[in-house]
Amino acid sequence: MADLQDELDTITEAVGGLAPALEPPSRSEDTAPDAGTDALDRARSFLAGHPVAVGYTGVPWALRHLPRYDVEFGEGNGSADVPRLREGYVGALFWSLHLPGEPTGDRAARATLDQLDLVLTAVRAHHEGLRLADDAAQITDLRNRGRVSVVIGPAGACALGDSLGVLRILRALGLRLLTLSGVSWAGDDGLTRFGEEVVREMDRLGVLPDLSGASAATVHRTIGLSRAPVVFTRSGARALRPHPVNLPDDVLVELGRAQGLCLVPLAPEQTGPSVRDVADHLDHVRELAGPECVGLSGAYDSGAAQTSDPTDASSYPRLIAELLVRGWTEADLSLLTWGNVQRVLRTADFTARAAQQSRGPSMARITDLED
Repeated sequence: MADLQDELDTITEAVGGLAPALEPPSRSEDTAPDAGTDALDRARSFLAGHPVAVGYTGVPWALRHLPRYDVEFGEGNGSADVPRLREGYVGALFWSLHLPGEPTGDRAARATLDQLDLVLTAVRAHHEGLRLADDAAQITDLRNRGRVSVVIGPAGACALGDSLGVLRILRALGLRLLTLSGVSWAGDDGLTRFGEEVVREMDRLGVLPDLSGASAATVHRTIGLSRAPVVFTRSGARALRPHPVNLPDDVLVELGRAQGLCLVPLAPEQTGPSVRDVADHLDHVRELAGPECVGLSGAYDSGAAQTSDPTDASSYPRLIAELLVRGWTEADLSLLTWGNVQRVLRTADFTARAAQQSRGPSMARITDLED
């Protein structure tokens, strides 16, 4: 491992350092299709002090599948490389470990670990621009030092292979979110007894439940059971666009009462093809769930089609300019871009510390709890 790190350090030194992550980029074009130049300037000034925490990206998938993905200089096919992240004032982002085709059993665990190994290797190879972060304090510290934080997750529940031991190993390797869908213990009928035990162990470890794509029964039971905030990592408003991963109004209201977090993606099939469409979803979620429960996400580099207007991670200034024109206050914008993600991470860590004082690791097995 030391030899690998020495090799990666040598590569990074050879290509040279990078500019501070949140330094305002120089641009020759200062017009946006949805907001005037003044609003765009205000948005960039705001984001310089309140960067974006992006709740979902598919960079690990892209690193493995796109023929050219230049993380450091942005000269390939990627949408969330370092230059675009800086142009979009992104200070932190979650790298998804989701797997295509929903493999099961040992195959799912191995494939997830392969994805995780790819994340660790890629971040270490570009450590002048990207750094791994595990909690809110590290994210803030890295932002202040001009680095973009990479937070690991979500992973699919299939990665556990029905083993709480695997969950603990993934958390020790940095996992912060687990998507509760695609498994027998978190299906259409909701959480089974083993599924409930998984959620309790997640609370103890500080792994946040991701409920995007989960069944309605799983959503409602997890919101009621989890002591940590639940997160929807890539969900818009179903009232505006009837996509199955988007949230109906009653769930948005319930989410607000539970102080969870809905991260609205820039994805055409979910939120529409323009900045205005995405802003409509953000308005709707804020109205029903509250400003403390809405954040930003991206389907970048996940293999899904991108919006025709907000095309990549550099698009956030135009989105914030649109929200400024709509009358969003800087207080609400600061929650949207940065504060709400920080809150749920801090709350999960507080919940974990409290749970660890009252219970040890769960040794439950699915065969012990399921009929």
